[in-house]
Amino acid sequence: MSGRGFGTVRKLPSGRWQVRYRGPDGQRRSAPRTFETKKAAERWLSTTEVQILQGDWIDPERSKITVHEYVERWIDQRPGLRPKTLSLYRWLLRAHVKSTAMGGTQLGKLTTPMVRQWRSERLDAGVSEITTAKAYRLVRAALNTAVDEDKIIPRNPVRVKGADKEDSPERPVLSVAQVFALARAVPERYRLVILLTSFLSLRWGEASALTRADITDGAENVRIGKAMVEVAGLGLVVSRPKSRAGVRTLTVPEAIRPDILAHLEKYVDNRPDAYVFTGLRGNPLRRSNFTKNVNWKVATMSVGLPGIHIHDLRHAGNLWASKSGMSTKDLMSRMGHDDMRAALIYQRATDDAERRISEDLSQMAKDYRDGRSSA
Repeated sequence: MSGRGFGTVRKLPSGRWQVRYRGPDGQRRSAPRTFETKKAAERWLSTTEVQILQGDWIDPERSKITVHEYVERWIDQRPGLRPKTLSLYRWLLRAHVKSTAMGGTQLGKLTTPMVRQWRSERLDAGVSEITTAKAYRLVRAALNTAVDEDKIIPRNPVRVKGADKEDSPERPVLSVAQVFALARAVPERYRLVILLTSFLSLRWGEASALTRADITDGAENVRIGKAMVEVAGLGLVVSRPKSRAGVRTLTVPEAIRPDILAHLEKYVDNRPDAYVFTGLRGNPLRRSNFTKNVNWKVATMSVGLPGIHIHDLRHAGNLWASKSGMSTKDLMSRMGHDDMRAALIYQRATDDAERRISEDLSQMAKDYRDGRSSA
């Protein structure tokens, strides 16, 4: 055995060398592996001593927690997650991490090749690139915390080039004429769903959470301050919008206001908290019930739009608004979209810009209804 100021190395009966040292917590520890030569053992010991002196030492016992266990704890301790996001994270963890070899691997032993193998196995099993990318980003985010905050591992091994990317198929773009045709193809009770999600660029959850109090007298403005999300085991839950920029007040295109007022008069109770859109029994409108009640597949095919999704209506409205010549900031504000790189998280469109977008969209609708445009 050889001694030094920090730790000791000794030769084992097997001929390999063992390192012993005292951690900053005062506990006596052994290196996680033995070494072929005394020089290699001393080099490891010197590196560990420097890490302790610089405050970079990581307790190897803490890194024995498995990937699944750590990510699960990370999700549970994550503040401010929306119910739908929380449900998604738990499903991704359960379906694509927990039962895999990577999920049962200790954090301290996880390597980038292991992560690459996990991703390859997911794709080979038929999991879509989109879902695999979401699961990858979840694990990467959790292990970033393990590095930066918890100091459990020295670096994040979840670093496979391109694994966080998802190539979603390009969605079709509906014209104003197609949106009005689709609105006519569904039962009258649900026509306004089509018009509002398109002309106000609403997400489904934002539209389904609207109450009478969110719409001003005369239907000039609609206030978006909440969203309806469906969470497994909980059902429909009223939550905040998808992003902080999602809280916004939108000016309704003038051509659409009579449609809103007629819908409120015929289908909505006078109570301020009455939902604007409900099912046939008066309950909050679920997306699945809407699809069933309007016979979505038949309705979309009848107007030559097979394969169209509800979200494509919002996409269409976003593109229409972009033609009005507004700045990126104003457009992002109307869409309720966050963009960290452009520093648009808390920015809102000015009243004048919002009004000009609304007027342009209203003119599109008027031109169609007056027969001056087929676009």
